[in-house]
Amino acid sequence: MQYESTFNAIDNILRNEAGCSTELDYIEQTSWLLFLKYLDDLEAEREMNAQMAGKDYKRLITGFMRWSQWAAPKKADGTPDDINCMTGPDLQQFVDTKLFPELRKFQTTASSANTLEYKIGEIFAELRNKITSGYNLREIINLVDSLHFQSAQDKHEMTLLYESKIQRMGNAGRNGGEYYTPRPLIRTIVKVVDPKIGETVYDPACGSAGFLCEAFAYMSQKIKSSNDNKILQEKTFFGKEKKPLPYIIATMNMIFHGVQAPNIIRGNTLAENMAQVQEKDRKDVILANPPFGGSERGEVLQNFDLRTSETAYMFMQHFIKMLKAGGRAGIVIKNTFLSNGDAAQLRKVLLEQCNLHTILDLPSGVFQGAGVKTVVLFFDKGKPTEKIWYYQLNPGRNLGKTNALNEDDLADFLKLQKTKADSENSWCIDVSALGDDCDLGVKNPNKVEEVDERSAAEIVDSLLGLHEEAQNLLDEIKKMVE
Repeated sequence: MQYESTFNAIDNILRNEAGCSTELDYIEQTSWLLFLKYLDDLEAEREMNAQMAGKDYKRLITGFMRWSQWAAPKKADGTPDDINCMTGPDLQQFVDTKLFPELRKFQTTASSANTLEYKIGEIFAELRNKITSGYNLREIINLVDSLHFQSAQDKHEMTLLYESKIQRMGNAGRNGGEYYTPRPLIRTIVKVVDPKIGETVYDPACGSAGFLCEAFAYMSQKIKSSNDNKILQEKTFFGKEKKPLPYIIATMNMIFHGVQAPNIIRGNTLAENMAQVQEKDRKDVILANPPFGGSERGEVLQNFDLRTSETAYMFMQHFIKMLKAGGRAGIVIKNTFLSNGDAAQLRKVLLEQCNLHTILDLPSGVFQGAGVKTVVLFFDKGKPTEKIWYYQLNPGRNLGKTNALNEDDLADFLKLQKTKADSENSWCIDVSALGDDCDLGVKNPNKVEEVDERSAAEIVDSLLGLHEEAQNLLDEIKKMVE
């Protein structure tokens, strides 16, 4: 609970800060402060482990740039040194003119781009301090300094609360079809795709890196040697993100989850030349929830064999191209992809080049604050599709902000998906029975639609009765107010 109360207190301060006006600002400004505190604790832990092993450890952040020096100096007894700690204009000036510029230099001093040092420089090259009051900044620093990240439990609690902040950011700042993907859904997708150590995992529209973080957590349970850990850290996870803030959050989120130097690149995936993709570029596993709608420049549209202005359809072409033979994918996409005439040719390509073995049909409300209906496509590349197993998720309640999707809701899907068994909510179709438009629209043959057998006159009478009841209720409320 300490993390939750601290995060809430920080948000309350930022609401009164002139430089911050949205949830996007809150998460951005909280993030860089959390990140520097986390790094200080991480380096202290590494230093202690090195000393116990009789080795030397060279800190990345040294001298007065260390958190424990500029942000939270302590007396000999460990209590805050209020006399020597900066605040007000002095603190703000130090952060803007010395701290940020110094950390940005790490991009040029790092030995390679695949190091934590380089990632620190990359993050602070994109960021700026928006906390205009040095007094507000001092209050926030004191709150952040009260948090500790040494134990596994500390880190776990912090990442859970950080994810909840990312969720609020995603729902507050959505545009161009971008929504926060619920973690229970991501974990279920990861379990079905089952990435293994030694395979590469890729998300070319990674947002806050939810898929990559959950894949790392899943694969970490399979570590059997130090070499396995090295492979996970350095050669497994790859992400791309177009927008600056999600890119920063994604990089820090992966570091918080335990990936020391995330292979996340800031750039527009769709602008890359698809004709130049080589075998070495392809990945074993793709996990993604690509943005839909949106807009791209004309030259980007020319980059794809099937011309479309729908970004999700461009990403689908990218996924198919980027998968290795035998590679596997779990993709969230709007359910209109299944029947939309504009996607007919793309569906045909998918069915010819990949085995689309499973479609999970999700109810509305999975993506909070959005009326959008989505499906999850699970496919393997290299063999054409013969049969597709559908599962229509029916949690038995309306999903929404106060009634979110949970992993219990998806348990039956996970159980049945292993054998692709028929049930009240699942069925198979034979692809050879599809028409030329390859319409994959979801219609559960195992559910009998309830037919209203009342006459038109009876239905009208029922509606008039409901209207009268509603009017009487409103009249009673008016009397109470008066």
